[in-house]
Amino acid sequence: MLRDQLARPLRDLRISVTDRCNLRCTYCMPAEVFGPDYAFLPRTDLLSFEEIERLARAFVALGVRKLRITGGEPTLRRDLPELIARLTRLPGVDDVALTTNGLLLPRMAADLKAAGLHRVTVSIDSVDPEVFGRMNGLGTHPQKVLDGIEAALHVGLGVKINTVVQRGVNEAGLRNLWLALREKGAVRFIEFMDVGNHNGWNLDSVVPSREVLARLSADGSGAEFRPLDPNYVGEVAARHVDDAGHEIGLISSVSAPFCGDCTRARLSAVGVLYTCLFAGSGVDLRGPMRAGADDDGLRELIAGTWSNRRDRYSEERGEATLERRGKIEMSHIGG
Repeated sequence: MLRDQLARPLRDLRISVTDRCNLRCTYCMPAEVFGPDYAFLPRTDLLSFEEIERLARAFVALGVRKLRITGGEPTLRRDLPELIARLTRLPGVDDVALTTNGLLLPRMAADLKAAGLHRVTVSIDSVDPEVFGRMNGLGTHPQKVLDGIEAALHVGLGVKINTVVQRGVNEAGLRNLWLALREKGAVRFIEFMDVGNHNGWNLDSVVPSREVLARLSADGSGAEFRPLDPNYVGEVAARHVDDAGHEIGLISSVSAPFCGDCTRARLSAVGVLYTCLFAGSGVDLRGPMRAGADDDGLRELIAGTWSNRRDRYSEERGEATLERRGKIEMSHIGG
């Protein structure tokens, strides 16, 4: 079994297929940075579906069992169901999922399901139109995301819902969001993280998960939720359930880092391998592949990169010795 320097196996691969998005969420792609003149990647720089399939096969040979398609907003990639079909056919792959803002699911969900997609994770940070419009940077109404969730459920896709929580922005409406969405799927609340270089992160903006749990409760105590055991080693969300069986997940990268169990690698849309969400640099796989590297050579490059991995940024975040450096934008490698 391939393991890194901290004995963590390689099990999950997140594959970005585009750096473009049709929202401008303030914690990911703020409009003042990613404006009309922003230079997005040219199509020729993106990995082709054939290249993505080839690299995915190499990762699967090294132990990856779960693939997640990300962006940017992955549904903007033309002919995305074709890629899903290629990946779901790979021997050894147990799960193929998609992270999306949901806006294009009403017209794509059926094709994605037919291609073999197992589930979607849909991001929505508030059901209040004013709050959500401000957070997504374009004034988009939450009903458009809710319509996407309904479309996914209608065709039989599994659904999880992600909400990024920011102090002074959307924490007051968390219970309303929970009540509105708890019948649709597991709702996961994510502490605001310092991803990328432009989201204005500071520790005061973080709402710790323990406070989130309290805000979701009718009496403000959190007592109506009981913890569940993890489904698997390395699961990022601490799962809780209420008496009716509604599940929530708490992703506490800031207040309770989980670096010690991290089994995730990330592949950017241009074929750079990153071993941490907060990485400042990665290893180019596209260059060697387009230069003629064979499958053995690609596997050796991936294995060598993972074997040397020591990343534990979230655990080091508060240490005085942490070197401050630029980080890859989340729009390049997904969440």
